[in-house]
Amino acid sequence: MKMRKGIPLNDQDRIPWLCNLHDILLRDVATGQHVVLACSALKKVYRDILIRGKDGGPRKCAEPGKEDKLAEVKLLVVHLSGSFEVISGRLLRRKGHFMPPELLQSQFDILEPPSAPENFIQISVDKDLSEIIATILKVLK
Repeated sequence: MKMRKGIPLNDQDRIPWLCNLHDILLRDVATGQHVVLACSALKKVYRDILIRGKDGGPRKCAEPGKEDKLAEVKLLVVHLSGSFEVISGRLLRRKGHFMPPELLQSQFDILEPPSAPENFIQISVDKDLSEIIATILKVLK
């Protein structure tokens, strides 16, 4: 709702959502599924929550106060990198998207690109979609 009104999300808005995603990843991986999650985990702390849950701790986000459980998810971050101009141009061509183009700068302002020791690959958005997919699949094999 905030984004539709042109108001950027803050950590307090994002963390419960990221905890829910973490719990969904845990559930689906536990059943043997291979999962692809697309989201803008712009900060390292957001990616840490996806891997370990809230505060990087061992508990499931949805069960604070209960006994500790091993709740880590193996995650490969695919960082699609591109210039503000390229991404802005693509965002302007989207129709009916929840994020107004005016919020893009706020996303760039808080972006913390992945770095070692995070498990990640970086791919330029200037590449063709088929090339991006091939690169990701090669790394996953």
